[in-house]
Amino acid sequence: MEESLTYLKEQFELPDEDVKSYSPLEQAYIGDGIYELVIRTAVVGQGNRQANALHKKTSTYVKASAQAAMMEAILEDLTEEELAVYKRGRNAKTVSMAKHATMHDYRHATGFEALMGYLYLNHQMKRLIDLVKLGMERTEGML
Repeated sequence: MEESLTYLKEQFELPDEDVKSYSPLEQAYIGDGIYELVIRTAVVGQGNRQANALHKKTSTYVKASAQAAMMEAILEDLTEEELAVYKRGRNAKTVSMAKHATMHDYRHATGFEALMGYLYLNHQMKRLIDLVKLGMERTEGML
């Protein structure tokens, strides 16, 4: 996957930017997508299901409250750098909020997504996947 990001950047002639130069909300934006892709891949890998069932199962993991719970479950395992990324994302000022989320959950989910984006953009998919798996195990959210 790490080489896939390099290839993507080459094909679209995207500059190699320092990930720290991205705003926390930019990191959260890409992190939201990559986290959902990881969850969708895991859900699809569990066996053949109808699209509606796949969507319902995926939704239980990607909603703000689930992301906030996962973040709380992995907090003690983060490096100082990862913790700083999470806090920047959590504290970022957003214009809108998810319909079915509390402000607490939404902010912590944004921090979680920022961390996912940061890891992805830094070519650290193994670390990202390990943290997601650890969070799922600790929140009893195994697929």
